[in-house]
Amino acid sequence: MIFNSFNFLVVFPLLFLLYYAIPAKRQAWRNVYLLVVSYLLYMNFRPSYAVILLGVTMITYTAARIVERRENLAGVRKNILIVGVLLTLLPLLVFKYYNFINTSCMSLLSEVGMRFELPGLNWAVPVGISFFTFQALSYLWDVYYGKMKAERNFLHYALYVSFFPSIVSGPINKASLILPQIKALRPYFDYSKAVAGLKCMLWGMFMKVVVADRVALYVDTVLPRYENYSGLSCFAASLLYSVQIYADFAGYSLMAIGVGKLLGFELTENFRRPYLSYSVTDFWRRWHISLSTWLKDYVYIPLGGSRCSRLRNYWNIIVTFLVSGIWHGANWTFIVWGLWHGVFQVVEKALNQQKCRYGTFGKTLKIVITFLLVNFAWIFFRMPTLGDACGVIGRIFDISAWGGLYLPEKTNTLFIVMGVVMLAVKDLADEYRPGGLRLMDSRHLGVRWAAYLFLTVLILLTGVFDAGQFIYANF
Repeated sequence: MIFNSFNFLVVFPLLFLLYYAIPAKRQAWRNVYLLVVSYLLYMNFRPSYAVILLGVTMITYTAARIVERRENLAGVRKNILIVGVLLTLLPLLVFKYYNFINTSCMSLLSEVGMRFELPGLNWAVPVGISFFTFQALSYLWDVYYGKMKAERNFLHYALYVSFFPSIVSGPINKASLILPQIKALRPYFDYSKAVAGLKCMLWGMFMKVVVADRVALYVDTVLPRYENYSGLSCFAASLLYSVQIYADFAGYSLMAIGVGKLLGFELTENFRRPYLSYSVTDFWRRWHISLSTWLKDYVYIPLGGSRCSRLRNYWNIIVTFLVSGIWHGANWTFIVWGLWHGVFQVVEKALNQQKCRYGTFGKTLKIVITFLLVNFAWIFFRMPTLGDACGVIGRIFDISAWGGLYLPEKTNTLFIVMGVVMLAVKDLADEYRPGGLRLMDSRHLGVRWAAYLFLTVLILLTGVFDAGQFIYANF
């Protein structure tokens, strides 16, 4: 069940009230309740998905317990870890990558005159499988490397893997953050945390339905039929897609964090104004922070990180972002997108441009350049094939094809501009103004409630309520 659906808005208040109806001293009952709710909400997508979720949970729970018991047998522990990791990854590889690998191999073999065909599989990818798989793997690796003890209570661990606010699109939370909160005695009701959670949900909903879904009306009109639109329109659509994916994913993350706060949990921060980055390296410190941290801890550092030769370090960066591209989807477009980010980070490091030492004007210029590099990478992310992505980019750089700018009807254009401007002003204020634009956190009651009501009315009047899926729920 997704946060911007009518069903969630109706069901969640009931879930919230029932949760706090359980006495705070009955912490075990509360955890069982959250576990049951998490599975029921996940099964709302498709009941069979819960089997995959439970399987991944049981494999990593069991492997971690065995690894911990065999701490004096290094070879045995490593073998158990390898088996556990492979079994955990198996559902992800089969559901998400089988058809891609099969199709790619068939194409390659046909090029050399060989024919060998494996049966294709026609099934839906379980929602959020990449997120809960990586979350479970991080726990298993942390136990193996001695960063934490294996959890003995299976229900606690199962709740960590399946916790419903973050299972669909993250954040990818570490067990060291969530398990202590699951086991701790949570208060009956934390008013200040609940208020902070509602603010997160309100702004997250604005980002999703007012900004992302409104902008999507333009993007989904132009990019799928880019041949019929001018280069200027394609460029505008690419810029708006950058806005769409940010508002969509960051909006979801804020709502997930907000729901967690309402239930007494603190989830991982996932975004920190990424389009104000002064380098691609800085972008990945601000964009999908939980995934960036995961890749650094479990791919980049184990490969050697930066504590190696310069060439080896460049290789480690490329491999890390190749993994990032593959994680995002079974398509060559995602692989190119990941390599794009890896290559530009290598170039920045080779030229010593990861940081900014050029004053206000220089920093502004670097922010614009970084945004444009990220923007063109998003074209590969958005388009279904490499040919389509190259076609859009070619259209943009074909001066003869620029022509006029496509504009939707005036009302939609006004709403798009309004939403994008509000989001930009909020990010700029939070980044550069001490204390940020804190209207919802004002000391004055009237200012706070005026901000609440204004955003609520704006959401109701201008939001696109089609219960559209969040973009990252597909990953």
